[in-house]
Amino acid sequence: MKKILALVLALVLALSLAACSNSASDDKTITVGASPAPHAEILKVAKDVLAKEGYTLEIVEFTDYVLPNEALTSGDIDANYFQHQPYLDNYNANNGTDIVSAGAIHYEPLGVYPGKTASIEALADGAQIAVPNDGSNEARALYLLQDLGLITVDGSKGYDITVIDIIDNPKNLKITETAAEQLPNILPDVDLAVINGNYAIGAGIDGTVLTTEDKDSAAAQTYANIVAVNAGHENDEKIVALVNALKSEEVRSFIEETYGISVVPMF
Repeated sequence: MKKILALVLALVLALSLAACSNSASDDKTITVGASPAPHAEILKVAKDVLAKEGYTLEIVEFTDYVLPNEALTSGDIDANYFQHQPYLDNYNANNGTDIVSAGAIHYEPLGVYPGKTASIEALADGAQIAVPNDGSNEARALYLLQDLGLITVDGSKGYDITVIDIIDNPKNLKITETAAEQLPNILPDVDLAVINGNYAIGAGIDGTVLTTEDKDSAAAQTYANIVAVNAGHENDEKIVALVNALKSEEVRSFIEETYGISVVPMF
């Protein structure tokens, strides 16, 4: 009787394991959180690529930089696609989370956009320039203004600088720190603004950009936008399929034809 019971239990355990295995292998739905533009738009192209491999891609759009990581850590989504590594590192440090990159997809150069002043050359003394106020993006904006010869910053802190690290400002420019998503909205009220590519695209102003960060710069490598997942899931079959689809030629062609210099493929 004991032998029969042991055999039954072993059979039940084997069937349970097989069911779990089949359930995992049959998990063909991928839920990804993303900023509306360009990330969600790019994902829609990848969705068609994934469909050919039997995957269903569900895209959840977020309009801020916090909720996509909260949704990921809570398990509401499988991955997100909206951020670069320095932002993620800072988020992990501040929130005690363990989110990792599954692959770098594209780079969005910060661009200088005209507001009340039509060009960089026409910038008057005391003019106002708005920059993102979030950590590393503010540093990138300040370095871009330095490359344009408008200011000089103390570079000893690397990308951990703010307006207080400006050491020379010959035009007495007023540098205004503003939430990145609000920059397109305040553009008519400032002379120039340094705006993240995704927000410029979302606002439909990417075609007015005056200049951008150099696509071959160290910033391009550092600030590439990534697919992020909870640690331990970066090699999951469906995550690998997602990254491969985002690195497909279909996606490359879409990015280059749609966004020009505002979005640069990193593959």
